[in-house]
Amino acid sequence: MMDSLRVTEIFYSLQGEARSVGQPTVFVRLTGCPLRCSYCDTAYAFSGGELLGIEQVLHHVAEWNPRFVCVTGGEPLAQPESKTLLSRLCDAGYEVSLETSGALSLEGVDRRVSRVMDLKTPSSGEVGRNLFQNLPLLTPHDQVKFVIGNLADYLWAKSQLQMHSLDSKVGDVLFSPVHGDIDPGQLAEWILRDRLPVRLQLQLHKLLWADARGR
Repeated sequence: MMDSLRVTEIFYSLQGEARSVGQPTVFVRLTGCPLRCSYCDTAYAFSGGELLGIEQVLHHVAEWNPRFVCVTGGEPLAQPESKTLLSRLCDAGYEVSLETSGALSLEGVDRRVSRVMDLKTPSSGEVGRNLFQNLPLLTPHDQVKFVIGNLADYLWAKSQLQMHSLDSKVGDVLFSPVHGDIDPGQLAEWILRDRLPVRLQLQLHKLLWADARGR
């Protein structure tokens, strides 16, 4: 149906990642994703969900009277109506972020939205899906995230950071260790050794609630 989205869950929690980490946030998790990353922790959002009209989603979000709203997935941009939802959330006065895999075009995404875009590292198994045409669309309002599982991922991320001068294009470049696969302290040492202009990102929600869904 037009103006409808398939939604896995809508919940209120602390933002665990990116620029607004620690802030109480409403999450709208949309269903479906064309990627199958090795480290994915939201495979339950690949299918199922409930079909909701955009007005219904806005109503649910408003129940918490939040400042921050994060549209995530799955891959939100796999549903074209997600762009309408993002604009409507901005119109309602929320500070809106979008978590996206980097495999689908950012064309048409409201510029008021802070786009938190992955560049998939080799260990994800999806490095070939990176849509580098997105990079010129990014602004200082946006963020780029690398999820790093090993030294090869780190070296690849470092090369992309330098090749594309990402720290001068976006507000934050995030290096995030794969939870349980790499010692965050080791990643911190590499960043400091190489004096990279990036932010080490730990997933706050996993530190607080392990792998609890809806957190």
